[in-house]
Amino acid sequence: MRRMRKLFGALAAALALAGCSSSLQPVDPAPAGAVQQPQPAGVGGGEPSDTASTSSCDPNAISLRPSGSLPAPGQFPAGSRLKKIHDRGYLRAGIDQNTYLFGFRNLTTNQMEGFDIDRVREIAKAIFGDPDKVQFKVITSKEREAALAGDEVDVVARTYSVTCARAKIVDFSAVYYTAGQRVLVDRRSKATSLDDLAGKKVCAASGSTSIKKLTGYPSKPVPVSVPTYADCLIMLQQGQVDAVSTDDTILAGMVKQDPNLKMVGKQITEEPYGIGIKKGDDNFVRFVNGVLQQSISSGAWQASYNKWLRGTGEEQPVPTLRYRD
Repeated sequence: MRRMRKLFGALAAALALAGCSSSLQPVDPAPAGAVQQPQPAGVGGGEPSDTASTSSCDPNAISLRPSGSLPAPGQFPAGSRLKKIHDRGYLRAGIDQNTYLFGFRNLTTNQMEGFDIDRVREIAKAIFGDPDKVQFKVITSKEREAALAGDEVDVVARTYSVTCARAKIVDFSAVYYTAGQRVLVDRRSKATSLDDLAGKKVCAASGSTSIKKLTGYPSKPVPVSVPTYADCLIMLQQGQVDAVSTDDTILAGMVKQDPNLKMVGKQITEEPYGIGIKKGDDNFVRFVNGVLQQSISSGAWQASYNKWLRGTGEEQPVPTLRYRD
């Protein structure tokens, strides 16, 4: 036993001396170097503008006037889209869950909230008498038209700018809010507008009017497109892009989330928001416009605005809904 202890002691001493030897090298040393930040999936470049085909209408007066007073919940004609939605038991709404203030998931309650979400719940209440009878479907900006055309959703309320080109594919409600494209940068940036970002990477969502505006902008920024504005925010925070440019309403939500950012410059576009509806159902369009009109006249629109948007930028007046008929 004493001999075994001596043997183990000799082995331990040998190992200790080997560990102190300067001739030993680390196993498979990792080379030091710059670590590139991971990018979100689907990063792309600029997208061509569709403004060449948008001279045929007034986006602010493109929709249909409500047909009298709203019917009572559930009192809809047989065979109508409203009747089918009611019989299904819930409204299907295409929304965003990453645009703070307009459409986002409250991580405390796990509920969808925001200015656009309020508009969806008003439609559900008018159909069912219950604002919670909604099935939310999260979609990207680029998926909005396809979701409506493919009958995946009944409405899209997702900071959806009304354009004449889009109106050839889907129908829109009357304009219920008007935003404008601006620029978001780090607070340390000296840029004061998009004119100061020549050759700089500027992020916007794929399929949005914002990325199309960036593509042809005179100062020639470098457009970077991503699926969602949450991706833009992260890329700006990580220094992968120099700025984000989109509607001031969306940028205001980012500033609320990160006070190290600031909005700069004046509005370079007018973005009239409407609720998207599958093409060809005039009665449903008129119904949705009736819901919007009721929201405005009852003060619900103003209460929603005060809750989510007051103080985030230029004051927005209560909209006067306009129609083409």
